Amino acid sequence: MRLFPLLLALLLCSSLACAERNGRVSWVYDGDTLLVEGVGKVRLLGIDAPEFKGSQRDLFYLRNFGIPPERLRRIARLATKFNIRQAKGKRLRLESERQERDRHGRLLAYAYLPDGRLLNLLLLKNGLATVFRRYDFASKDRFLAEEAAARTAKAGLWQD
Repeated sequence: MRLFPLLLALLLCSSLACAERNGRVSWVYDGDTLLVEGVGKVRLLGIDAPEFKGSQRDLFYLRNFGIPPERLRRIARLATKFNIRQAKGKRLRLESERQERDRHGRLLAYAYLPDGRLLNLLLLKNGLATVFRRYDFASKDRFLAEEAAARTAKAGLWQD
């Protein structure tokens, strides 16, 4: 099972222009943004975790998923705590795709924990993030399937 993430990464990087970096997480900003030593700010590729403060994005969650703002605030805190437990102080392997940076200059990356698990996917599995649907990325189908499983399990964001 530990080989699966590595095999997936090799397949993705053989078909896309991938860049791999490594670094220790020195700060967790929120559910989808980390500070990695030697790399800078990293935005977890393919996911969107709720924000601490209300914004226009809340309307997207409400209209498309029926998720109220108060649940978004709660999940924002849980996603941040999850990332602190899973990643802070640990050395991650980061892989990016063709579009390496977002409009804010953050590295867009898949973040692999020391044990080989993909942090992006763990956040989806636990209902702490949704798939970022605005653009395509190599793992989008896999991420959508994991989000659907979290919805079925009523995990995190998907609780009634």
